[in-house]
Amino acid sequence: MRAALSPAYAGGAMEDAREIEAGLLARAGQGDGAAAAALLDRLGPRLMAFSLRMTAGDRALAEDIVQEAFLRLWKRAASWDAAGAAQMSTWLGRVAANLAVDAKRRSARTAPLDDAGEPADDAMPVLAGMIRAEGLSALDAALASLPDRQRQAVVLRHVEGYSNPDIAAMLGCGVEAVESLTARGKRRLADLLRETEGDDHGR
Repeated sequence: MRAALSPAYAGGAMEDAREIEAGLLARAGQGDGAAAAALLDRLGPRLMAFSLRMTAGDRALAEDIVQEAFLRLWKRAASWDAAGAAQMSTWLGRVAANLAVDAKRRSARTAPLDDAGEPADDAMPVLAGMIRAEGLSALDAALASLPDRQRQAVVLRHVEGYSNPDIAAMLGCGVEAVESLTARGKRRLADLLRETEGDDHGR
């Protein structure tokens, strides 16, 4: 079993990552293609996976979002402050989330919210099972079936770990609306996983 990192070591590793990424970005901003490629290799796969979830598996749209997010990052190369800025992956995630929300907002009207409380406690272990690595394929399939706003809220909150106020800012709604969206999305995901498990047991 791998030993847990001490807080000091983990913090140091994060600072090292910030410095490495800031150095690559600075070189990319000066026209260093190898540095740009290295930064894409380092941050691109996770951003692509996130964008696919935010767009219900629309690969063309997700690729456009990733490309635009990195273009915006390149434009900030000269002014990027590694010490004061958010972690680069977090910054890219926020940009990608906003781009995905804007794209969906342009393509379809937002469905009205209805009131919903938190899912029953017995649904939470089911949802947790979906988010474990071995359940990601089931999670992706279930997420793709959710309405856009529910999917975006669930991905941002429970996959990426953003706070409700941050999500509210990204989605352009209130915190209570975010809570309602995530509650409804979690409940639906739990139902879908139960259906999937039932199908598997029936085979």
